[in-house]
Amino acid sequence: MGSITLKKVTKNFDKVNVIKPLDLEIKDGEFIVFVGPSGCGKSTLLRMIAGLEDTTSGTIEIDAKDATDTPPAKRGLAMVFQSYALYPHMSVKNNIAFPLKRAKVPEQEIENKIAQAAKILNLTEYLDRKPGQLSGGQRQRVAIGRAIVRQPSAFLFDEPLSNLDASLRVNMRLEISELHKSLKTTMIYVTHDQVEAMTMADRIAVFNGGIIEQVGTPLELYKNPVNKFVAGFIGSPKMNFIAVDEKDNFNADSIGIRPEHFILSREQGTWAGKVGVVEHLGSETFLHIELNDGTTVTVKADGDCEFDYDDEVFLTANESKIHRFNKDGTSIM
Repeated sequence: MGSITLKKVTKNFDKVNVIKPLDLEIKDGEFIVFVGPSGCGKSTLLRMIAGLEDTTSGTIEIDAKDATDTPPAKRGLAMVFQSYALYPHMSVKNNIAFPLKRAKVPEQEIENKIAQAAKILNLTEYLDRKPGQLSGGQRQRVAIGRAIVRQPSAFLFDEPLSNLDASLRVNMRLEISELHKSLKTTMIYVTHDQVEAMTMADRIAVFNGGIIEQVGTPLELYKNPVNKFVAGFIGSPKMNFIAVDEKDNFNADSIGIRPEHFILSREQGTWAGKVGVVEHLGSETFLHIELNDGTTVTVKADGDCEFDYDDEVFLTANESKIHRFNKDGTSIM
C-alpha cells in the first residue's frame, strides 16, 4: 500500500508562510508529479511528506494512518535526492546494501534484494565498481537501487535528473517511467521541468506561491487549464497570451493560443506581424513573430516552413483551440 493524504497541511519558516492550507490525495500506485517554478513550495512539501521537515499544521496520512509526527525512518518511504549522495569509497553493491545493513537485515536476504534491484536497473555488471567509475546516469540508478531494496510504500524523487545532461535526462525519464510500470509502487516526483511532468505523470499538481493551482492528468491540464498560470506553465513552448477588447468579439479580456494552434498566411489573417528569430529543428520550426501591437508570439510550423527573418506574416487562431481568460486570469469555460 502507498496512499498518501494531506489535510489542511501548512508550513511556516519563522513568520513566512511557504505552504498555505493544502489538501491532496495521492492514490496507491500512482505516479504524481509536483511541478512549478523555483520557490513555489513543491520540494518543501515533499520533504514534509518524507518527515524531513516538520508540519506547522494539518495532517499527513500514509495508508490511512496519521504519520504527521512519525519519524522519517518509520514512514515506510524512500527518497531519491538531486545529489546522488553515494559513498565514494564503497562499491555499488555496498552502496545499495547500506540501508539494509543498518536495519540488520539477514545477509542472504540482502544479497537477494541487491541482485533483484541490480537486474531491474541494469547494474549487475557494475556492482563491484566505485561511484567514481560510473556515468551520471549510472550513479542515479545506484541511488534508485538503494531506495528499491527498502521496498518502500512510496518513492519520493526530488529533482533527480537536474544534474544530468539533456540526452541522459531523456533516457532516465524513460527508465524511471518503466520502473514505475514494473514496480507499481506510488511515486511522487518533484521537478520544475514541465516536459518531465507531462511525459512521466499519471497526474500533475501545479504549484505556485505555496498553493496548488490545479491537479489533473497531463492532457487535462493541457486542454483545460483553470487559469493563465497553469496555461502558461504547461506546454512547450508555452502558451501565447494576446490582449483583446470588445470589438474583437472574443468574449474575453485575454486569450491564450498555443504555438501549434496558429494558421500562417502571407496574405490575410486576424493578426499581422513580422517574423523575428526562426528556429529550424528539423521536423518542426518555431517562428518568433512580433505583432503590429508589439506583442511577441511563438508559432510552431512544419520543418520545411519557408518563412524567414523580417517576412511579413498574418496569423489566425484555430477557433476551437482558443483559451479565454478574465481580467483576474481565471479561465472562461
